[in-house]
Amino acid sequence: MPHHTPLISTIVVGLVMAFAFGALAHRLRISPLVGYLVAGVLVGPFTPGYVADQGLANQLAEIGVILLMFGVGLHFSLKDLLAVKAIAIPGAVVQIASATLMGMGLAWLMGWSIGGGIVFGLALSVASTVVLLRAMQERRLIETERGHIAVGWLIVEDLAMVLTLVLLPAIATALNETNADPWLLLESLAITLGKVGAFVAIMLVGGRRLIPWLLHFVAHTGSRELFRLSVLAIALGIAYGAAELFGVSFALGAFFAGMILSESELSQRAASETLPLRDAFAVLFFVSVGMLFDPMILINDFGPVLATFLIIVIGKSLAAFGIVRLFGHGNATALTIAASLAQIGEFSFILAGLGVDLQMLPERGRDLILAGAILSIICNPFIFAALDRWTARTEARKAAALDTLEPMVPEPTPTLERTTLTNHVVLVGYGRVGKFISAKLQARNIPFTVIEANEDKLVQLKADGVEPIIGNAADPDVAAAANIGAARCLLVAIPDSFESGQVVEQARKISPALPIIVRAHSDAEQEHLTKYGATAVIMGEQEIARAMVKNARALVLPEGGDDAPRKDAPPDAEPLEA
Repeated sequence: MPHHTPLISTIVVGLVMAFAFGALAHRLRISPLVGYLVAGVLVGPFTPGYVADQGLANQLAEIGVILLMFGVGLHFSLKDLLAVKAIAIPGAVVQIASATLMGMGLAWLMGWSIGGGIVFGLALSVASTVVLLRAMQERRLIETERGHIAVGWLIVEDLAMVLTLVLLPAIATALNETNADPWLLLESLAITLGKVGAFVAIMLVGGRRLIPWLLHFVAHTGSRELFRLSVLAIALGIAYGAAELFGVSFALGAFFAGMILSESELSQRAASETLPLRDAFAVLFFVSVGMLFDPMILINDFGPVLATFLIIVIGKSLAAFGIVRLFGHGNATALTIAASLAQIGEFSFILAGLGVDLQMLPERGRDLILAGAILSIICNPFIFAALDRWTARTEARKAAALDTLEPMVPEPTPTLERTTLTNHVVLVGYGRVGKFISAKLQARNIPFTVIEANEDKLVQLKADGVEPIIGNAADPDVAAAANIGAARCLLVAIPDSFESGQVVEQARKISPALPIIVRAHSDAEQEHLTKYGATAVIMGEQEIARAMVKNARALVLPEGGDDAPRKDAPPDAEPLEA
């Protein structure tokens, strides 16, 4: 590897290794995050072979943190939180406090300072957004009561960690000093809160007007490249400006940039346009975290690693279970929330890194957090599998002894509700093209159902009077729920030709004679979709050209007929074709 290209080699090797081990993790039905972390371990200084540049990796990780927090803010939903505020807010606060106290207890046994114990405990208290949402989506629980509570709980945890990242530097000095002046601590907190307040005020007053206006201005230029660049410039620029001008962390600046941007009508487009870059730098963030992990801690510190793992998986889960039960919810809801929170992830890594940088948390603490994260994320699918088996047995017992059950509030089932429509149209995708098709079908009273993978569009679908099925149309269960076998036609309106090919292939297995119409953007995509069984492939550019020619005929052709040349046309002019 050329020694003069450390940046290129760090990015290339990091992404390639992350892809290889992320794909392996996915194959083993565990979160790809584990694969990314393992990739970081293998290119880190504690394992033989190639060693990536740690300094450059940390800087790339900072960009990853900014884009991660920007994504958190972009998907922040105050409405989701308020819907379950009665349980999510007190529940998350008590659970965070419980886990923090357990972490502080373990830190005290290991002889760490109070500050180190607080950071350690807080890092163990917050669950990974990525892992939790994936587990919920796989079981189609997002739109159930359990899903709403879990998402609201997660929002409270995220807000608490954002606040922690802001206040931690202010109290670090005081906590690290043995004879710290409490007035100095109060003064430091007051200055920090004042700076944060000034930043928040500017964002709420000026940012809420400037950012949406800027996005709409760029969107009207028609340049997709400029729009994508504007979103990244807003995220990175505000994060950097917040740190330089107000002394606020990159994380808070990026979070507020995303939260302000989420109020714009273009927020969905902004999220989709920047998703590839956000994912790439998020992967590099996890790789850089893995580089800090010394695998020997699993042997040398087995006792503390086991204790950390038990706090995450058992301690947090028991606390969450007890809290949910105290609020009057059933065992199924309590166990689902407990299983969802039995892991830690990205916020824990950010907090651990900040704690080490502030000399509050020893590096051994960071290693324990990383070990606990890897082990808990690996175990989380097995916890959910055990929960699924328990739920199935419980439902079977309920069905067998229905007459002896005490009255109770039924909980929504996680299974997809199958449409009752037959001889209908199945529309895949509810973007700009899908909405247009939906309006046309509704105007002609043609029965149809919409398959949409983006759960954020569920409210809009219902408001438009459309029967929605949330999920990936390539999933056999989702296809069955849409009753594709009894449909008269399948319209695939999503722009991703690779995903469209999977949908077409699955639908063709169900119904070999089903008419399938798909959209494409190039000849190669058209060939690809036809190969998988599409009946017709519509290319946007061709349809635009046909429509333009059709509308132009009235202007360039005389009333006497299509084949008669114009009076002012050159002798060799030919009539336009429709």
